[in-house]
Amino acid sequence: ATCTFKGGLESEKQQYIIHGGKTPNNELSDKIYVMSVVCKNNKKVTFRCTEKDLVGDVPEARYGHSIDVVYSRGKSMGVVFGGRSYIPSAQRITEKWNSVADCLPHVFLVDFEFGCSTSYILPELQDGLSFHVSIARNDTIYILGGHSLANNVRPANLYRIRVDLPLGSPAVNCTVLPRGISVSSAILTQTNNDEFVIVGGYQLENQKRMVCNIISFEDNKIEIREM
Repeated sequence: ATCTFKGGLESEKQQYIIHGGKTPNNELSDKIYVMSVVCKNNKKVTFRCTEKDLVGDVPEARYGHSIDVVYSRGKSMGVVFGGRSYIPSAQRITEKWNSVADCLPHVFLVDFEFGCSTSYILPELQDGLSFHVSIARNDTIYILGGHSLANNVRPANLYRIRVDLPLGSPAVNCTVLPRGISVSSAILTQTNNDEFVIVGGYQLENQKRMVCNIISFEDNKIEIREM
């Protein structure tokens, strides 16, 4: 899972966060990396990539999840949600040694400065989801679609997760919104400040989506329409 992060320093204006995924030998990673541009000239761009150690409620190794950054009251926080992981070794049998299951539907807040991670259980999020679409805007993340492995369905989800970052403990709340879309493994592209486009993906196990969707925002209201 990847996202961009606006760093506080002029030299690190644009950073990129990389979390989890599968390694070449088919193991799952729980590592988190911060990548930034060190040098840029006409011929070459040089990147610096550093691993960030986490403490607290560390998200387990996973893939098919999302990571985003929210901004509230002059502070920022990473948000990890969803994905799949291998069934714990104690529950595996020889034939299913690499079977996967949806991760629990916990929301993780990650402080990139101090490396602290905290998990939150929100009653609105009942089922684990993978390969969903996530959109971050200011202090809010929208979760669309996704695939539930336990039920083998692609529910028309639309969740709004809002993160408030006061001086004390963060406050996280979730609202279920109507008019979501059924989609998994789609590509999201931002076309301007208030508009995104969803391309491709699946609506059924063996049926690709042949329509695109425009997602537009106005006064914190989200509208999804076919394109």
